[in-house]
Amino acid sequence: MSKNLIFLKLAFILCISLMICLPTVKAQSVQNLSTVKVDNLSDDQIRQIQKQIESTGLPNSQLEQAAIVRGMSATEVQKLRARISNLKSTVGYNLNDTTTQTIRRGPVINAPGSDTLSGGKSLIFGADLFRNGKLTFEPNLKLATPKNYVIGPDDQIQIDISGDNEAHYGLTVSPEGTIRVEYTGIINVNGLTIEQATAKIKSRLAQTYPAIRSGRTVLTISLGNIRSIKVSLLGEVSRPGSYTLSSLATVFNALYASGGPTQNGSFRNIEIIRNGSVVARLDIYDFLLKGYQTNNIRLQDQDVIHIPVYKVHAQLMGEIKHPAIFEVLPKETLADLIRFAGGFTDAAYTAKIKVQGNTDRERRIFDISSTDYSSYFPKNGDKFFVDSILNRYENRVSIRGAVFRPGEFELKPGLTLAGLINQADGIKEDAFLGRGSILRLRPDNTSEFISFNLKSILDKTTPDIPLQREDEVTISSIFDLKDEYRVSINGEVRQGGTYNYAEGMSLQDLVVLAGGFSEGASGKQIEIARRVTNSDINSFNAKTAEIYHVDVDKTLAFNGQKFVLQPFDIVTVRNNTGYSEQRQVTVEGEVLHPGSYTIETKSERISDLIIRSGGLTPLAYPPGASLRRVSVTTGTGKNKIDKSEEDRLKLSNLQRLQLGIKDSSNVNRQQVLSDNNTVGIDLVQIMKAPGSNIDLILKEGDILRVPQQLQTVKINGEVLYPVTAVYENGAGFKHYISQAGGVTQRALRKSAYVVYANGSVDNVKKFLFFTSYPDIKPGSEIFVPKKAETKGTSTLELISISTAVASLGAIILGILKL
Repeated sequence: MSKNLIFLKLAFILCISLMICLPTVKAQSVQNLSTVKVDNLSDDQIRQIQKQIESTGLPNSQLEQAAIVRGMSATEVQKLRARISNLKSTVGYNLNDTTTQTIRRGPVINAPGSDTLSGGKSLIFGADLFRNGKLTFEPNLKLATPKNYVIGPDDQIQIDISGDNEAHYGLTVSPEGTIRVEYTGIINVNGLTIEQATAKIKSRLAQTYPAIRSGRTVLTISLGNIRSIKVSLLGEVSRPGSYTLSSLATVFNALYASGGPTQNGSFRNIEIIRNGSVVARLDIYDFLLKGYQTNNIRLQDQDVIHIPVYKVHAQLMGEIKHPAIFEVLPKETLADLIRFAGGFTDAAYTAKIKVQGNTDRERRIFDISSTDYSSYFPKNGDKFFVDSILNRYENRVSIRGAVFRPGEFELKPGLTLAGLINQADGIKEDAFLGRGSILRLRPDNTSEFISFNLKSILDKTTPDIPLQREDEVTISSIFDLKDEYRVSINGEVRQGGTYNYAEGMSLQDLVVLAGGFSEGASGKQIEIARRVTNSDINSFNAKTAEIYHVDVDKTLAFNGQKFVLQPFDIVTVRNNTGYSEQRQVTVEGEVLHPGSYTIETKSERISDLIIRSGGLTPLAYPPGASLRRVSVTTGTGKNKIDKSEEDRLKLSNLQRLQLGIKDSSNVNRQQVLSDNNTVGIDLVQIMKAPGSNIDLILKEGDILRVPQQLQTVKINGEVLYPVTAVYENGAGFKHYISQAGGVTQRALRKSAYVVYANGSVDNVKKFLFFTSYPDIKPGSEIFVPKKAETKGTSTLELISISTAVASLGAIILGILKL
């Protein structure tokens, strides 16, 4: 029978409960539940059964009786009850929902009188031991059978005979406790340990196999299948009842199977009852605190485990390593309770502990000093709170500034300012001797500032200053009291910049620090600009700087002559007259020899570059030629532009489309500057009139591009379908707009413009009622911009305007009446 069919049958019988609600129904009309196995049902199916059972409104006992009448065994009914109870007790589960609820994690604070945290975790020490899925206490059935294992019915005994005689027997102990061995007869092994049974069986078999006595035949006895036992758990158990366990199971196995003690159950006095007598008492704290399993005895069939109610619960919280609610035995003290919690934390205030106790009528609070920890016996309901130590020092002083070992020091009796300086290994060479300070904390926690002359204190010409708790001594450095001296150098040096000034630094020393002169530097007329400190503020021609011009040997050899610098001097090194570095330009596209060319003269022009590159090819399109002037460099190059010029360079909508850029804020600076410096040239006229004004003089970095014959026109912007159309000779602006499907409703048609292949731009012009459209040439790009978005007037704004107008009208009428 399938698992789902069994589930449906069980749900039908238990939920509708026909035997209780309709007792006249014949027994043969009800389906048989003898084949139902609860272990084969999933948790979701158990939840659905429970939900349907609750909907009938009948007690569980009556439903269980109905299930037994229908053939379901008492064991399966017990399993079903245990499964439902387990799901109910599982944190975060709701039997009316097939999903697991999320456990809300909150602060570790429990409500008054509560034994659980806000997240559902128990505060009782050890309560989570039997809910830990990683710790099952399952007996290891693969180990050798213990010698003290007591044999009982249903155990399987394996007997192996080898040597002169060969035989093997697998015998099951009968309910009477006996086994029948071939050729030997019945042997009673009930109640014997495995060691005792081995000796008895060996003695009996020796009568049949005499070689056993001489050792020529070897007899080996072991256990095969181990029997199951019935154990009952009563009292304050999470899931009380009878449990079927392995005969190797211990008390811990049974406690884990039943969920352990409840919130009211004792963890310190668990009773194991056998044949009407208590044979052992288990204290789980031995295992939790020491790892000992004292009295965790092996269970026997029909054993009873009784968990009584606890007698004394006391809670320990605050600066303790394991805050929890602990069970206290009669002779245990507060010191034992602290030991259970793992002791104090590093920040604990151990001098005394605050206690909240109970009286017959109300609660009371009192303190217990550390000397009484071992003599105070906790009472039921006591709550102990361990406070933290104060965040202050009773004997601390500190020193900082120009001393060799600044930091915090111990305030010893009689410690003075000079003594603290000695403990800090003395003052540094740059210490300011004229003044120091002490920030002192007064008895009322206000601060006062005490100044002293450091030199007088060290020379003992003035009385030393006794220090107090929390004094902070500050000794300043002479460098802390003045600007940091620097000098600057720029121009024709290899590493221009700002350098630290040192007394006696010369101009030559600074040039060496800057990496020496560059190739084109001149040692003549080096300019030094110096600050003016005595300028006449009332003079119109007052000096703002002293300028010096100095000649320096470019070899920088030391010859005894030097110009001594002063702090904040600015040195400028000029380039050598007539020195010039090579400058290059590039020609691309339809020329015979494209590539880079070095400018020969300062007056070299575009026409000269075309001639040097071999002239135009037959496929060249001169009207589309363009010149891109890359006159800036990123970094610290000599052609770097200033911020104001960079701010003037903006990307138009068309240029963003050309570059494939949506957000101009992310455009590379070099790319923006380069594309915005495209110069519209007329190469046809330039070649007709070389040297004219339109024949531009070349500059370093110029890129001359000569395209192939162009045959298309692009239409972009606020058109219905941006497209690239084939150029048609004589076709005008409107023709190409229609090629793109016309303009959109948001188009600003009067501001449309055309960018030609050579980089020049022409826009739509309007005069009175006449509109002039730019000519369209091969390679042109038409762009229709978008109208600016306008914000409509809101209702609130209309009301405000109306109110203002009405108020103004009322004022005017009032004035007219007057």
